[in-house]
Amino acid sequence: MSVQIGNIDLGKFPLLLAPMEDVSDPPFRYVCKQNGADMMYTEFISSEGLIRDAAKSRKKLDIFGYERPIGIQIFGSDIESMREATRIATKAEPDLMDINYGCPVKQVACRGAGASLLQDIDKMVAMTRAVVESTHLPVTVKTRLGWDDNTKNVYEVAERLQEVGIKALTIHGRTRAQMYKGEADWRLIAEIKKNPNIEIPIFGNGDIDSPEKAANWRLEYGVDGMMIGRAAIGYPWIFREIKHFFETGEHRDKPTIAERVDVCKTHLEKSIEWKGRRTGIFEMRRHYSNYFKGLDHFKEYRMQLVGTEDVEEIYDLLQTINDKYTTELA
Repeated sequence: MSVQIGNIDLGKFPLLLAPMEDVSDPPFRYVCKQNGADMMYTEFISSEGLIRDAAKSRKKLDIFGYERPIGIQIFGSDIESMREATRIATKAEPDLMDINYGCPVKQVACRGAGASLLQDIDKMVAMTRAVVESTHLPVTVKTRLGWDDNTKNVYEVAERLQEVGIKALTIHGRTRAQMYKGEADWRLIAEIKKNPNIEIPIFGNGDIDSPEKAANWRLEYGVDGMMIGRAAIGYPWIFREIKHFFETGEHRDKPTIAERVDVCKTHLEKSIEWKGRRTGIFEMRRHYSNYFKGLDHFKEYRMQLVGTEDVEEIYDLLQTINDKYTTELA
């Protein structure tokens, strides 16, 4: 049976790309979509930034036809600002709106937004209702288990947010206090999925980094789909590898050096296309190490890649990397 969010059909067991700040931009989303991501989200966008018409926030509203279905994710601490930001974001014509109640970083949580709302469920419910009322689009939520080990209140959160109209819930299996440390605990996510009062899709998030783990946890925890974040950085093939394993029970071949180079080059081209030559080259620098993780003596090439602003020189370096490592690993 297909998973539905409103009128969006996501197939039998969708794999979602997590919204990650400074990562999940259109160039990165492009290579993830090419490699099997079923649904994606923008980087999270400040409601205050949208209302003030801040250039950085507005730029994050950019979405493209090839990305669909895609959600715009917003965050904020003020209910009226979230209401207005929802109206603004809806005009960008995404397929759904998503609210971030999970971001643990200080500059978000300590300003009363993101995971901070887990300390005030009544306000979270009121804010969610305001967002739902302000758009014709389906509204989804991403959150965590709770603020800390003493307040794992996501069971209540799930029921109450469903009551005010959200159409799906993604749960990261850590508390805010854990940040990204320790292991994600999926047992509570599974309990919420089993709750007979819950009718909306429940997606699990946290520590999915291999096809075996995805397959085992799919069976063990019974969620409707999985959201993948850090494991996709520099490795968009994770989506196709998991799907292949689901279908066959066998591992798909790892990407070759030529594939790594090709996808890295595509990512760079899309980055330049979207951000302009200079910014596109500059912002691509954070990705090179991830694309070529595990290659011996890669540091020298990385230093050259991040040290030039000449796109042709970067292409030449990528070709050199392709030739060198393809020969060495043959």
